[in-house]
Amino acid sequence: MATYTAEIIWLRGDQNFVDNKYSRRHLLRFDGGIEIQGSSSPHVVPVPYSATDAVDPEEGFVASLSSCHMLWFLSLAANQGLVVDQYLDTAEGKMAKNSQGKFFVSQVTLRPSVKFSGNTIPSASEIKALHQQAHEECFIANSVKTEVCCLPVFHDL
Repeated sequence: MATYTAEIIWLRGDQNFVDNKYSRRHLLRFDGGIEIQGSSSPHVVPVPYSATDAVDPEEGFVASLSSCHMLWFLSLAANQGLVVDQYLDTAEGKMAKNSQGKFFVSQVTLRPSVKFSGNTIPSASEIKALHQQAHEECFIANSVKTEVCCLPVFHDL
């Protein structure tokens, strides 16, 4: 079908690598030309060897799930003639140990808050159904073992 690429670039420079005291800051370069600073998580590797102002893999994973869900939700809403004015998600990932004692992102909780306008404003149950369908269609959610929970935030409908 399609192939997706990312280029990950890290340079040692003059750091004494073998003492394990080297910067984990690196560059994430995507096929469209966008570049983002990456690093290990400060929860895993302490500062100054991690950069707090860069995206760590765990944050990127959470963002990927949230973004994919949002894109499907918007597509499904548009196909139903619903007008979405704003979509805001405060997604959160939780780390745990698996049965082999290895850490993994065990759960990602999406908290999408969607504002609609136009002639048709969906009910809470219709919004939940859209989120369920978006979750079922999301390529990223279908690719992982992590439990993905969706807890929509509702405004006065």
